[in-house]
Amino acid sequence: MAAQPVATDPPLNPAFAAKARAPDLKSAAVLVVGQQDGRALYAKNTDTVVPIASITKLMTAMVVLDSQLPLTEPIAIATDDIDDIKGTRSRLKVGTTLTRGDLLRLALMASENRAAAALTRAYPGGARAFVAAMNQKAVELAMWRSRFVDGTGLSSDNVSTAGDLAKMVSTAYRYTVIREYTTDSAYAVTLANGRTLQYRNSNRLVQNPHWTIGLSKTGYINEAGRCLVMQAVIAATPVIIVLLDSWGRLTRVGDANRIKKWIESNSDRRPAGRRKG
Repeated sequence: MAAQPVATDPPLNPAFAAKARAPDLKSAAVLVVGQQDGRALYAKNTDTVVPIASITKLMTAMVVLDSQLPLTEPIAIATDDIDDIKGTRSRLKVGTTLTRGDLLRLALMASENRAAAALTRAYPGGARAFVAAMNQKAVELAMWRSRFVDGTGLSSDNVSTAGDLAKMVSTAYRYTVIREYTTDSAYAVTLANGRTLQYRNSNRLVQNPHWTIGLSKTGYINEAGRCLVMQAVIAATPVIIVLLDSWGRLTRVGDANRIKKWIESNSDRRPAGRRKG
């Protein structure tokens, strides 16, 4: 779904806009805001409603953690967790049992869809109650243009805007578990049969020593294009970056790097040395 221009983008931080020539970003909808003051550094189609794919899983994680259900509780993958929307594959076979915490980590770090589906199903009241909690959380965050229909993001009916997602990322960043799980570069789970499954972060920037990333989530389905949201510290400034509807495998990463270079080149503070990765 291609984002269309609208006239409701937030005003840019005047102190930054006065000296910063904005980069040419390829993502259809973009918002970069200062995390401390909430003021926009870059805004493009921020009120356009689009599918958000696996960015949805950040809301899934907040609902799971808000429930205070034990992360050590074992949950078995069931037939109902198989993706019947897009037909995506998973290495978590039916009958595989992992803790809620491991499922949450795989859903956030590696965007594992069966893990997210199992978390949704294992919620008190089942998937319907879980989705209701997701939408209630969206209301609490004033995400007025957002709607959730499942915990995986596989349905194109999971929709939001760059503006709403900046609110969601800002709130998700307050959860220590989400910060940790979304920035793990790799993780291994050991199954009951002794087999080990290795997973890697779906955002390769978390392994880049020139980035300091505090939260990260990728997303992709055909209807949404490639999406990326992050909290990062650039030139000593914490920012939230939302990139939606990027086409091509490298566009969202390229846009993120262009944003980083742009902020650094227009900052009075030089970038530090090695970054978290």
